[in-house]
Amino acid sequence: MLQVKSATHTWQVVLEKNQILLNDTPFTWDLLPLGPSSFHILKDGRSYTAELLEADPDTKTFRIKVNGSVHTLQVQDRMDLLLESLGMGQALSHKINDIKAPMPGLILDIKVQPGQEVKKGDPILILEAMKMENIIKSPGDGVVREVKVTVRQNVEKNQVLIVF
Repeated sequence: MLQVKSATHTWQVVLEKNQILLNDTPFTWDLLPLGPSSFHILKDGRSYTAELLEADPDTKTFRIKVNGSVHTLQVQDRMDLLLESLGMGQALSHKINDIKAPMPGLILDIKVQPGQEVKKGDPILILEAMKMENIIKSPGDGVVREVKVTVRQNVEKNQVLIVF
């Protein structure tokens, strides 16, 4: 399941094998690619021209133009929704001086070292939790001051992993 938000609307999207459900209702459309990032869409007898203007995979934000109107969309996947339900959805959006484990898990890889400069969205480490590999990314630009964990180390929720 995905949740898609614009400035004025929120949609629940479920992608199944043979259909898309939009707010629990089957969503049918005809889609014809016009170019690498533009499409012609036919939905309920109405014609739309859509173009992907910008995609930021780090923040899961997309800017699209539909029939001349520009819209910004924020997408949350299952993990984002889980973190939000645990009260941790905005944990990485505030200015912070360290990164803490969002959940208990096992450190699989550390991508940085003390003294290394990182940019917002750079991979910092990989945490395995609930049999899933989670790439923990830098919440902003900075310099790594200390790495407080090692590879193959088990960590607890809220344990400090990296200090900036």
